[in-house]
Amino acid sequence: MMTKQPGNACACGGAPKLIFACSGAADVGAIADQAARKLTKDGAGKMYCTAGIGGRVSGIMTTTESAARILVLDGCPLNCAKNSLEQAGFKTFEHLQLAELGMEKGLTPPTPETIARVAAAAMAKLAD
Repeated sequence: MMTKQPGNACACGGAPKLIFACSGAADVGAIADQAARKLTKDGAGKMYCTAGIGGRVSGIMTTTESAARILVLDGCPLNCAKNSLEQAGFKTFEHLQLAELGMEKGLTPPTPETIARVAAAAMAKLAD
C-alpha cells in the first residue's frame, strides 16, 4: 500500500516488485508500456515511473531503492529505460528488450497478442 509523504516521497508497505517500461513513441514502446500495465493488472508487480528515475524524483528513487525486484522493459535496442536506471545508479535488475522476442521497431503493431507475449516473457523474468 502506498501512502503520500511530505516532499512527494513514497512509503510502500513491503518490498514491491517494480516494472519500468520505456513507453517510447514507437510501436515497440507502446507494447512495452501496455505489457507493464498488464503485469500490474495481473498482480505480477507494479508499473513505476521511468521518467521519475530520469528526473531523480526523491520519492521514486527511494521506493525503487527498496524494491524486492526490478524489471525493465525496453522496446528497441536503444535501451532507454535500462540506461535511465543505470545512470541513476541502479545496477541490479532484470531486463527484457523486445528485440529478444523478435519484435522490430516500426514493424510490430501493439496487438493483444504481442502485448501478451511480452507480458509472459516478463513474468518469467520476475519469477526467476
